[in-house]
Amino acid sequence: MRTMGQATSGGWDKLRSTRWKPPVPALSTPDRRRTYVSALQQAEELFRAAEVTGPAAAPLTLFYGLSQAGRAIAAAAVGIGEIDDSWKLNGHGIKTRAMEAPFPEVEIRTDKEADQGSFTRLSKLLNSPTWGNTPVHLSTLWDCLPEAIDTPIGEDERQRRTPIVVVPDGHPDPHPLATATLNFLPAWVAEATDTRRALDAYLQAYPDAADYDSYVRSSTAPDAGPAFAENGNGRFYITAHWTSPDSDAGGPERRAYLRSLTRTYDGQHLFIPAVAGAPRGIHPLMAWWAVLHALSMLARYQPAQWDQHTDVDSSRYAVPIEGVLTAAIDVVPRLVGEAIDEVSSRPQACPSAEPAEENGLLPEGTIPTAAPATATGHPASPSA
Repeated sequence: MRTMGQATSGGWDKLRSTRWKPPVPALSTPDRRRTYVSALQQAEELFRAAEVTGPAAAPLTLFYGLSQAGRAIAAAAVGIGEIDDSWKLNGHGIKTRAMEAPFPEVEIRTDKEADQGSFTRLSKLLNSPTWGNTPVHLSTLWDCLPEAIDTPIGEDERQRRTPIVVVPDGHPDPHPLATATLNFLPAWVAEATDTRRALDAYLQAYPDAADYDSYVRSSTAPDAGPAFAENGNGRFYITAHWTSPDSDAGGPERRAYLRSLTRTYDGQHLFIPAVAGAPRGIHPLMAWWAVLHALSMLARYQPAQWDQHTDVDSSRYAVPIEGVLTAAIDVVPRLVGEAIDEVSSRPQACPSAEPAEENGLLPEGTIPTAAPATATGHPASPSA
């Protein structure tokens, strides 16, 4: 039997180190403190159990481990439950439907935004959109996971929208443009006949990136498209510019502005696709929550079908599933730490690494730091 293996991260060590002195909001009542501590203990034990199980059972312990971690996140959140128990989570807040459909077409729906289920409550805390009764295919949410970029479960590469790694420039002097490389764009965009139109079409799924001012062009020709260069592994990057809110912003201020547009992911900064036409990208922890919920429901309620999906001798999905489950064991504890920092305004628990490109979460290859915007950068406004 294939087991999922041990995590290589210090994610649980960092979380354990917060339990003796939880974030301030979790100290507001004895019940809240106990929930924070006990939920993290249960989450860790469930994740540790997943390390020694195979794909048949790992989704169950991983999802319920994340669900318990969600209770710790809510207990640590500032601004809720100050006079009541509204910090307590009840129910799932998310549903998996069409479980007998082909694996990529399994449907995921959420409760309404105003409902009190765990998924909807945490999504609100993390400023992550929900999509109600609109069915979203598992393949769409799968593609929101950085670790799944090379292991798609859908068949149409042009329909995929995967995370974009954003690496700001290191230029220290004041400049009106904030500049960053956008990494791991697909080959079909970089090699399109009309790269301007292809890039615009691709980025429509990333509303957090929509307000970019210009990009470095491939030549000085008036109709030149963006200058693509290879990250490696069939992926490409461009250098893009945003108008800084302060025309005299220095390097740290410009980088802070760019990071405010992104989602933090294990120390990196990403543009994550929006789901179901939402106004901003899904929070990466909620993307993991949705995927693990779907996998756990399949494993629990469709065990024979799940066994077929995870059979490496007959299923094209088996190895991608193994990869995602192994990645969850490793990365999700660190994302929980980042989420606790995010909701508690307590940045010291799990600090983000810098420079972002050193973490190497996405496929191996070159992730360049952008050069500062200059007149020779051929900035071009995005086409209408």
